[in-house]
Formats: sequence, C-alpha cells, structure tokens
Amino acid sequence: MNAAQPAAQELSATDPLAALGILPGVPEAVDAVRRAVDAVYGHRVMRRRSDEVTAEVALRGARGSAALAGADWPLEELRRRSDFSADEQARTVGAALRLTAEAGQLLGVWRRSPLQALARLHLVAAGGAAANAAVGRPRLAGEPVDEPLVGAAELDLPKPPEVTARLDGLTALLLAGTSAPALVVAAVVHGELLSLRPFGSFNGPVARAAERIVLVGTGLDPKSICPAEVGYAELGAAAYLTALEGYASGTAEGMAEWIGHCGRALELGVRESVAVCEALQRGAA
Repeated sequence: MNAAQPAAQELSATDPLAALGILPGVPEAVDAVRRAVDAVYGHRVMRRRSDEVTAEVALRGARGSAALAGADWPLEELRRRSDFSADEQARTVGAALRLTAEAGQLLGVWRRSPLQALARLHLVAAGGAAANAAVGRPRLAGEPVDEPLVGAAELDLPKPPEVTARLDGLTALLLAGTSAPALVVAAVVHGELLSLRPFGSFNGPVARAAERIVLVGTGLDPKSICPAEVGYAELGAAAYLTALEGYASGTAEGMAEWIGHCGRALELGVRESVAVCEALQRGAA
C-alpha cells in the first residue's frame, strides 16, 4: 500500500464524489475543461452579447441531445419548425428543446430536491403525455422502458427497488455537498441517470438536462453557454455507450473513462460556443 492509499480511502468514506476526482486522468480532464470554459467566458463577445450566445448555444445543445436520442435534424430545421408533434422524431426534438429551456428554471428546485427537479424534467420532456400516470415518477415493477440508444449498451436494467435506492443515494450525496470538481459531479449525475433509466421514456434527454443544471449550479458554466450535448453528439453514439458501460461497471478505470468522456464532450461544446462568439463578432449569426 502506498502512502496515498490511506488518504484516498478516508476521502472515499467522507466524500465519495471527491474521491472520483483523483482517479487517474480525471484531474487532467478537469483542468482541460476549466481552461476551455475560462477561455470562452473571456471572449470579448460575452461582455456585450452573452444573451445572444446563450440562446444560440441552447438551440445547438438541444439539437445534440435530440441527435443522440435518434432525431438528428439539421440546425436550420429546428429554427424553421414550430410544430414538434407530427411524429416520433419531431416529439424527440420537441422534448430536447423544452428540456433545454426548462433546465434554466430549475436550479433552485434542484438545490432543494433533485428528485423533484427530475420529475419536473420528465414531465416537460413528455409534453402532451403528461396525463399518463407513469410520467413524472420513477417506473414501477413491470413498466417498460423505451430507451433504444441506452438499450443498445451492455447494461442490465435495474429493478425499481434498486432504482429508488440509488436515486435516494445520489440525492443524499448532492444535498450533503462535495468538494469534487463540477465535471465530476455532472458526470456522475449524468451517468447514474442513464444507467438507472428511472423513467419509462426520455431518460437520455433528462440525464443530459440534469448534467446541464449541475454545470450551471456548481458555477463552472453559470450562463449555460457550454453545451456538452453538442460534444456527445460529435463524439458519436458508439463512444457514448462504451463510456457509459465503463461507468456502469463501477470500476475505477471505467468511472475515469466516463468522466474523461464527459470532459471531452464539454470541451467540444465549448468549441461550439467559441464558434458562435466568432460568428456574432463577424456579424454572421
């Protein structure tokens, strides 16, 4: 046992999320994300037109989340359309757009009750299906899960009692506070929700919206201008699922790979934000 191991074990017992922050490769991912975010927040356009950047980036983030959920529409199609109820793809895009808008309103609720915020996110995602008794609450025994992308991964579907216990555990960790970096907390929230698939539908979009809330709430991205969803879509569904399998494995290596994947996605999202800033500066957006 090396000298660092007792300290790591003590940290794991008192602050499990912080313990993830010292896994191999994670500090480097955290530093890279911090530098990237600082750079876009320092862009001269952000001093004068941050609201425009936020609005444009929100649209692009919603597009990325919808693409991962199976509705890979061109950005201009999202700008053009006003009806998102015509078919399954349109409903998926509509859910992503609504979630992106709602996430910015839920920080206060999230801080008091993450479970309440998640229920609200699922209601928003479901849209016109809100009258369904299964919407806005964790699934019960025997209820199906419609999550084709995550279903393609080599993941077991946890049973409802495990879902409830793990959601309670996640909530306790979040409410207790942690010294873990924002990237780590956001990655764990995202990965846990995807692994659990607590709802009968829209778990992926809800998980990515929850990650966005965490990034805003921890102060890493207070204006919500760093769309990790863009990065996840750019890295591709196969890489997303492989990294998720690592998270679900619970191994140190797998967890570190998932956090690193989330960091790479966030860096790519920042790159998209910089492109938006540059376009606004040139008068092209």
